[in-house]
Amino acid sequence: MPKLGVNIDHAASLRQLRRGIEPKIISCAILCEAAGCDSIVAHLREDQRHIRENDVYLLKKIVKTRFNLEMSVNKKIVDIACMVKPHQATLVPERRHEVTTECGLDVIANFRKVSNAVSRLKDAGIEVSLFIDPQRSQIDASREIVDMIELHTGRYVNADLAKRAKFLDELSETTHYAKDLGLIVNAGHGLDYDNVIPVASIEGIEELNIGYSIICQSVFTGLGNAVKRMKELIS
Repeated sequence: MPKLGVNIDHAASLRQLRRGIEPKIISCAILCEAAGCDSIVAHLREDQRHIRENDVYLLKKIVKTRFNLEMSVNKKIVDIACMVKPHQATLVPERRHEVTTECGLDVIANFRKVSNAVSRLKDAGIEVSLFIDPQRSQIDASREIVDMIELHTGRYVNADLAKRAKFLDELSETTHYAKDLGLIVNAGHGLDYDNVIPVASIEGIEELNIGYSIICQSVFTGLGNAVKRMKELIS
């Protein structure tokens, strides 16, 4: 059964609509952990459009499970991560005008930048994962510098039903390929209550990172119940 990492970025997006203090990000993390999640995920973007620098310091202090900081290889962000020392850093691609992360990190094309960021983070005692597309070539490049990857599930999520099986097979095949190379394999992006079970059923995936759908569901059921329901589905 995969573990569940809850991404709380969009609770912060709601807060930033009025530049206020509600919902309190710390309270969100505490509720998610009380409901049984296995890690708290937050993406500190360069423009700090939702999660802010102060949030990550507070999260590191109060998270009792595991704090996974999503981030780019931007030097300023790497500097912050090295000071905060989250349990894990997940390096992702970042475009200023994107609504959400649109693709996996191109480790091959950006190997030197990615490798330098990974080295700095590891020297600070932080475990590092790379968020990549489910492609063997990207897995091979990632393996040279990290022991953990997160497969981007966007193509599976966004496909029409007729093509979804093809991309599910792609996720399964690349998961097994990466596991055979000795990598820890996580997955995420766009997973929700309707599409998560097939991905959770792939043998070898250790954790699913899910945020937007859980925050949306919490409007109707409360955050704790939304997390519990997702845990039930992936189990």
